[in-house]
Amino acid sequence: MAKIKKGDLVQVITGATQERGGDRGKQGKVLEILAEKNRVIVEGVNYVTKHTRVGQTQRGTKTGGLETVEASIHISNVALVDPSTKKPTKVGHRVEEQTKDGVKRTVRVRYAKKSGKDL
Repeated sequence: MAKIKKGDLVQVITGATQERGGDRGKQGKVLEILAEKNRVIVEGVNYVTKHTRVGQTQRGTKTGGLETVEASIHISNVALVDPSTKKPTKVGHRVEEQTKDGVKRTVRVRYAKKSGKDL
């Protein structure tokens, strides 16, 4: 089971500090997970300038030029944020039994190891 999922709040734990123009310490939501490359795209983190070819739409407006977009960051460089303390934490899984419509099923639940709260 994945420790980080789309929509989770994560914090960058490695790299240059914000005073030096880096992203360490920044928090943001996970926009996309690139599982085959072990990378994630985090909102507001690791901005890069992308050059796109200038073109025209049907109405005649120009498109393209310079765009700033979020680039991917390795999944080992981010940590999930604990919802109660708003600090990075490790993730654990526990097995629980849930009853839904009279049917029992076992479900794996993610939880923050420091506080014990479900994520």
